[in-house]
Amino acid sequence: MNPTDIEGAPGRHWSRLPDGRIQCDVCPRRCKLAEGQRGLCFVRARQGDRIVLTTYGRSSGYCIDPIEKKPLNHFLPGTAVLSFGTAGCNLTCKFCQNWDISKSREMDRLMDEAPPEAIAQAAEELGCASVAFTYNDPVIFLEYAVDTAKACRARGIRSVAVTAGYITDEARPDFFSHIDAANVDLKGFSERFYRKLCSAELQPVLDTLRYLKHETDVWFEITTLLIPGENDSDEELQAMSSWIHDELGPDVPLHFSAFHPDYKMQDKQRTPAETLRRARTLARRAGLHYVYTGNIHDEEGQSTYCPSCGTRVIGRDWYRLTEWKLDPKGCCSACGTRIAGVFQERPGTWGPRRLPVRLATA
Repeated sequence: MNPTDIEGAPGRHWSRLPDGRIQCDVCPRRCKLAEGQRGLCFVRARQGDRIVLTTYGRSSGYCIDPIEKKPLNHFLPGTAVLSFGTAGCNLTCKFCQNWDISKSREMDRLMDEAPPEAIAQAAEELGCASVAFTYNDPVIFLEYAVDTAKACRARGIRSVAVTAGYITDEARPDFFSHIDAANVDLKGFSERFYRKLCSAELQPVLDTLRYLKHETDVWFEITTLLIPGENDSDEELQAMSSWIHDELGPDVPLHFSAFHPDYKMQDKQRTPAETLRRARTLARRAGLHYVYTGNIHDEEGQSTYCPSCGTRVIGRDWYRLTEWKLDPKGCCSACGTRIAGVFQERPGTWGPRRLPVRLATA
């Protein structure tokens, strides 16, 4: 590859090695790059004596979603979020559900161009309460995400990261100090799972979750995609639920989502609804207050209940809010218990709509 073919914005978090290579220090892979090489994510590359981000200011598309689709059930329920991603990923998940974007190495997939300020302005004009970095992992486009989050914050727009949490100790504060809410994809609860299906490690993800809980004010929720025969055993689910309870506390929401055959895992069956309901029961028995099911129709498993009196405080049917029994302070209207989360005085009214937009005409 000709180094002059690589264009991009200056990257952060890299170091020079004695052998002349440059090491990217954004994610635990720490790719070591000679001139003109790209990291495994494909979007962070060496250009001369620095790392550049080749996808800065370019997106695979923009869409207004309900915030519950991220999924975030305890962060501004019912509001609209302007969602976008770029291309590439720093994991190699064989079960990727967005593989056409996250695994893409074709830069021509990035059809929409927009600087951070344009995204923040569009979110404001479109009535979105937040902007989400999603579809592929924002860790790999850290500089673009951070600059966009800063532009959004200046306009009173919140920023949401949908991420696998695979980030280094050095880059973690830089990234999350500008994020208001996150959904962290905890893909399984064994090193075997991460090595076999993601070519990664579990421990950095656990470190990210601990960091979010104990060193930031970021509101975060956790999602686990349950894959039959891979990460859905009672033992693993109990171990994961107990770890969340003991290390992060009972109020961190946990979402169990249904897998469907995709990418390099076409041989697996869809996750049965009973598996998700069993996982929810096990997690609640472990002491977690807010446990949800996703990718199936399950009003009970998608609604929020008061951990003290059991009142359904937020009813949900897919992405539609059907009930709201929170007072203006976010407390259960029946018993006064504070429900963990970030709530407005009244729910948003966006509903289940999904609206693709072009920023050039927003």
